[in-house]
Amino acid sequence: MADPILRAEQLAKTYRSGESDLTVFSSLDLELRAGESVALVGESGVGKSTLLHLLAALDTPSGGEIYFEQRPLSNFSEIELADYRNRKVGYIWQNHHLLPEFTALENVMMPLLIGETPREQAEGVGRKWLEAVGLTQRAWHQAGELSGGEQQRVALARALSSEPRLLLADEPTGNLDQNTGESIIDLLLSLPRTYHLAAVIATHNLGLAHRCDRLLRIEGGRCLEVDPSPAQPPAER
Repeated sequence: MADPILRAEQLAKTYRSGESDLTVFSSLDLELRAGESVALVGESGVGKSTLLHLLAALDTPSGGEIYFEQRPLSNFSEIELADYRNRKVGYIWQNHHLLPEFTALENVMMPLLIGETPREQAEGVGRKWLEAVGLTQRAWHQAGELSGGEQQRVALARALSSEPRLLLADEPTGNLDQNTGESIIDLLLSLPRTYHLAAVIATHNLGLAHRCDRLLRIEGGRCLEVDPSPAQPPAER
């Protein structure tokens, strides 16, 4: 079996709350490999979003270590961490955070331009990913003119524009109607094998969770592996 793209060992995160400490998790272990989709479930407040932020190096753990391609993130310089966030990790938020005054294509190009990719090259890459998510005909429409499902597809294309090794999605269908959400789910689940990346999807949608290759539940500060294929598919909640 190939080495994991990313590995977390004894990960801990604690926040100061008034006069006491609030521990989100204290001994969390996790491995992610290319080609797999991993659902992250658990009750609200158990730390799903916090874990995604740590994996994306948007926050730092209170203890433990995260290894990317066998190298600890704590050893990365600030420049290397910025490159990791920009090029190695694609992040999809529940609220897409597109820039409404820019076109769909310009929104997809943005991470590349920030990473100093020449504009002509960035435009070619942006067109490629808009085509991949089925939005070629909407490339020059402003983001504010797109439907909710189209905006989420643009956000997905933007997350993929740097061809990341790791795709992180935080409730990516939470603001979509059922039919639109299903189309986004189908697209999301096709990506890991097609583009040889690891996808982690934090969700309350158990229908989505049970379609992933692996299902991890955060409970008691730890990640517990759960059978992703129950005999009877659970109802969404």
